[in-house]
Parts: sequence; structure tokens; C-alpha cells
Amino acid sequence: MDRLARFESRVLPHLDAAFNLARWLTRSDADAQDVVQDAMLRAFRFFDALRENDARPWLLAIVRNAAFSWIARNRPAEMVAMDDVALAAAVDDAAAQAGVGGADNPEVIVLQSAQRKIVNQALEELPVAFREVLVMREIEDLSYKEIAQVAGIPIGTVMSRLARGRSLLRQALAGRMEKAS
Repeated sequence: MDRLARFESRVLPHLDAAFNLARWLTRSDADAQDVVQDAMLRAFRFFDALRENDARPWLLAIVRNAAFSWIARNRPAEMVAMDDVALAAAVDDAAAQAGVGGADNPEVIVLQSAQRKIVNQALEELPVAFREVLVMREIEDLSYKEIAQVAGIPIGTVMSRLARGRSLLRQALAGRMEKAS
């Protein structure tokens, strides 16, 4: 099997995850497409460095680096130091408080869609360091070890950022739910 065929079979199945991470980091479909295109070129160039079963975290690490390079070039104000982020006490989970049952009910479907939009907006407003670990864990379902590998940070830092990110998300959701009611 030639190099291109191996690349296509091992890396391309993770293209949706790559785009999803890039989309959440850049907060734009068009920018995410640019980042993924750059990341895929880098991935192909360094494909021989890929070990046997690590294609997904390997590709997401490349996407993450490409996204941060893109953000640094195009939106340097978003590259905020972690210590500059104000963290307040955790608030009750507003999304759970707003939950309703009966998924086949049209009213419930509309409410769930509105809730999803509120959650997406709150997630997009989080600082990128928190947003990236939340997306990798909660949306892409990566393990702590894989997140640490992708982000190039210790597992303890992953756990800390997840906890802080979840707290910030709860706060943002609580604020949005108060405004909605």
C-alpha cells in the first residue's frame, strides 16, 4: 500500500473530529476549514512519524497547533494568559435545571434546540484553553491521557482545566438562563 493510501485509510476517518476541534477553537467554519487544510498538509508531510494506533490524537494535536498558530497570526487578542482569566465560584448546573422530558413533543424539541444554541454560545465564549479541553473531552470523547497528548500538557492540568472550564460554562449558562426567563 502506498503512502497516500495509508494516509487516507488511517487519518482521513478523523477529518470530522479535526474540523470539529478547529471549529470550536477558531469559532468560525471558514477559519476552521483553513486550519484543517493546513493541518492536513502538515499531517501528510509528517505522516511517517505516526505510530500504529495513534492517528486520532496525533491528528488532533496537529490541528490544535495549526489552530493556535492561526489564532496567534489573525486574532492575537484571544491568546490570553491563563492567569488573566477571572474565575468565580461554581454555580448549579443551569443546563440540568432547564432540562425537560418527552423528546417526541414538538415543544420539547424546540426547547432542546434553544438549549443547545445557548450551550454552544456559552462554550464559544470560554477562553480557548478551557474550550479546547472541554471540546476534546465532552464532544470528541477523548480520554484525559489523549487530551494531555494532544494539548502537550500534564494530565493534572487537563483535569484542572476541565474543572475550571466546566465551572465557567456553568456560570455562563446560569447567566444566560436568567436572561432567558
